[in-house]
Amino acid sequence: MSIRPVKRIIESKPTMEGAGVKLRRGFGFGDTTEFDPFLLFDDFRNDHPNDYLAGFPWHPHRGIETITYVLAGEVAHGDSLGNQGTLGAGDVQWMTAGSGILHQEMPRGDAQGLMHGFQLWANLPSALKMTTPRYQDVKSQDVPEVTDDDGTRVRVVCGDFWGVKGPVDGVAADPRYLDVSVPPGAKKRLKVETTRHAFAYVFAGSGSFRDASAPRGVWTEGPGDHDNPTLDETGNRSLVLFDRGDEIVVQAGDQGIRFLLVSGQPIEEPVAWYGPIVMNTKAELQTAFNELRNDTFIKHR
Repeated sequence: MSIRPVKRIIESKPTMEGAGVKLRRGFGFGDTTEFDPFLLFDDFRNDHPNDYLAGFPWHPHRGIETITYVLAGEVAHGDSLGNQGTLGAGDVQWMTAGSGILHQEMPRGDAQGLMHGFQLWANLPSALKMTTPRYQDVKSQDVPEVTDDDGTRVRVVCGDFWGVKGPVDGVAADPRYLDVSVPPGAKKRLKVETTRHAFAYVFAGSGSFRDASAPRGVWTEGPGDHDNPTLDETGNRSLVLFDRGDEIVVQAGDQGIRFLLVSGQPIEEPVAWYGPIVMNTKAELQTAFNELRNDTFIKHR
């Protein structure tokens, strides 16, 4: 067994998307080679409705897949295929944009005004860039959860883990997407295939990830201080990028730790990216935007 060293620790950055939604970005809109096949990861967590209610009105996508995982509040969805629905706490949506789709995502808070969820973009290989769009909506009760002897709980959103298969399937990137909760003081080893790129995103509790020689703390925000993180055991809103190996090791702190563990097989193809459209060449990008202007973008309804 070889432990994956911590390659890099990234503090998620405040940004604004859609019609003015304030969120935190772990990575995206730059060189994402280290994350291939993934392109972007956002944490939309807010208890101020004015910072998210304007949502993400109608906009296009082509050449990617998106996964949205909601922890609190709701997200109402509609698209050019005629799909409509609402994601609640624990629900998952995987959308394959393929040849082109128009959709909107409109968040609403829970009874306390809290909205919390994640969105991950996965690239499509060139052979599937123009595939037929599709939409998967998975309710919380259909996402399996497994508990180990030490109390570690894992929700398997996508992929296979501990003999359990997640409900989201048919995704080109063949990802594994796990929601992991490790109890206070526990040390846990979690397997990740050697050939995959992998990252963890910590969003609750405290802990440290370990490489073959020493623990690595992760960035955390001090109370009320979102711009001046300190390095200690906790890792709220921090992303941990792992190097090669076949397992990760995490040591939970006094409050336990909860994080997403995501891995996928690299596509290793050229990326031409502008806004919501990701292709392989600049010419393909130009074609896509010409079609948007000419109202020929949508190939399937």
